[in-house]
Amino acid sequence: MKFCTKCIMPNTRPGITFNEKGVCIACQNNEKKSLVDWDSRMEELKALCDKYRRKEPGQYDCIIAVSGGKDSHFQVHVMKEIMNMNPLLITVEDFFTMTEAGKHNVKNISEAFGCNMISFKPNRRAAKVISRYMFEKYGRPLWYVDRLLYTVPLYYAAALNIPLLVYGENVSYEYGGVNDKETYSARDQVFNGVAPGVDLQELVDAGVPRDELTYLEAPSKELLEKLDPIYLSYFVEWNGIKNYEFSKRRGFKDLTHEWDRTNHIENFNQIDSYGYLLNAWMKFPKYGHAYATDYAARWVRYGLLTRDEAVKLAEERDHNVDPKIVEDFCAFTGMTIKEFYEALDKLYNKEIFEQNTWGQWRLKKENIEERRHPKW
Repeated sequence: MKFCTKCIMPNTRPGITFNEKGVCIACQNNEKKSLVDWDSRMEELKALCDKYRRKEPGQYDCIIAVSGGKDSHFQVHVMKEIMNMNPLLITVEDFFTMTEAGKHNVKNISEAFGCNMISFKPNRRAAKVISRYMFEKYGRPLWYVDRLLYTVPLYYAAALNIPLLVYGENVSYEYGGVNDKETYSARDQVFNGVAPGVDLQELVDAGVPRDELTYLEAPSKELLEKLDPIYLSYFVEWNGIKNYEFSKRRGFKDLTHEWDRTNHIENFNQIDSYGYLLNAWMKFPKYGHAYATDYAARWVRYGLLTRDEAVKLAEERDHNVDPKIVEDFCAFTGMTIKEFYEALDKLYNKEIFEQNTWGQWRLKKENIEERRHPKW
């Protein structure tokens, strides 16, 4: 493994690139933000909104894909209160036990900003089969809902003839990944590798009827060309901490006093439910980094942590998947805890991991040393 010399992101993150000094593309892109004329970008956003603004009162001007999280609150604020658009909110629910904060926030985003919301509830029977199958075979336990998060808003926007579809940040540009070029257009987001397409026959063979797999295929080129999906992060300087501080003032609740997650370093990102958090943690056995690395790296870029402080947090937290996450995932899929860990053991990348005396999977010593003192 090789690690960024500025933050702590490893080269095992799919699609990430580095320059000759060992600086990852996410750090490079973050430095470029100081050169952007954000006032000019805001004027671009105003022009785009004017293009799609409905002349008749009471009609929707745009769709915003939301979860109820801190970033969703900020997105709705920008589009409704700054751009004076009339947005329809669309959320895709997952299948797991919601936190009290999650229950509050999905209600709050509608109440705080006065917006209608469509909540898409996926097929739970199909989800049980697919979630277990995708976990055991690919280490992608929440592929089903993540895929729908990308496709459902596109299909709704086309069906309702609302071309302007608003997403938050361009994940590849902000954090490193495939399609990491700066662009306002989110038309290719469904192909960014986060929830890649799967041959649906494979899922049929796993026991899911074909007619229960609606929306899992990417929209056609013809459908996509009718839409103008955008990344708000192109027009507004994106910063998760600032979004959090804004959202608190509008009623957003974090997990303070509710849940101290063992594999996180904060309490306000992806806090809606328990089992859903397994998905992002699965980067650890496959790629050697998870939540702690992701957010510590961002905080280094924001100037909130030193690199050494970030390394310490990653070493303490990354590997330590919270028991509530595992229990909730198993309760939904019907797996036993024993079956879960037997499947998990098979997913560890033996090139970068080894088991210690107690049977715990840890990065090999050379990778730990490389993270602490990267050599390029």
